[in-house]
Amino acid sequence: MNKDMAVVDHLEELRKRIIITAVTFIVLFIIGLVYVEPIYRFLTKDLTYKLVVLSPGDILWVYFSISAVFAAVFTIPVATWQIWMFVKPGLRPSEQKGIGFYIPALFLLFILGLVIGYYLVFPNILKFLTLMGLDMVTQHYTVEKYFSFIFNLVVPFAVFFDMPVVIMFLTKIGIVKPSYLQKVRKYAYFILVIVACCISPPDFVSHISVSIPLILLYELSVFTSKAVYRKKEVNE
Repeated sequence: MNKDMAVVDHLEELRKRIIITAVTFIVLFIIGLVYVEPIYRFLTKDLTYKLVVLSPGDILWVYFSISAVFAAVFTIPVATWQIWMFVKPGLRPSEQKGIGFYIPALFLLFILGLVIGYYLVFPNILKFLTLMGLDMVTQHYTVEKYFSFIFNLVVPFAVFFDMPVVIMFLTKIGIVKPSYLQKVRKYAYFILVIVACCISPPDFVSHISVSIPLILLYELSVFTSKAVYRKKEVNE
């Protein structure tokens, strides 16, 4: 009976955390809808021409896509905090110590990944692709294709920027060890290259431009995991 009550309590707590996160996302989504036009102008400010639409539905797609990405980005700190509040009761005091560092770190690294992806990776890849077809075709991009290109490249790239912090957290609570990360390094490289090929345009330069940062992030994850693991052994 007590076991059943404990399960019910956990499910109720999980439901509470999911509702808080969902409500936050919805509120931010509405705010995103209100400010779609300034966000749109910011994301297209470097273009020398206007994007085109092929159907009235494309405009609706832009509004919802921009608002959803805006909401997702700024929901991350809330979602991370809710996850922490859910798992915290199941951790020992030694495991809880210092965890507060990870929540802002996740958000800041994600924002850093967005900045690097948008200001460095995206424009270089777009410039390369534009120059490659300059003498062959007249280039006019549709709204849907342009924003799909940005979101599919920049957002996953930013997500992977959280990899070192996630690995640090998993190492701290004992789920991951640096020796395991070193053992599966070659498989991790292979998976990261596949991911890079999936999120970047289908050309060799783009694949390399995305693969190298992802591999460097994995190596940084191994380094941070070693540091956390050594500190954990000393404290224990």
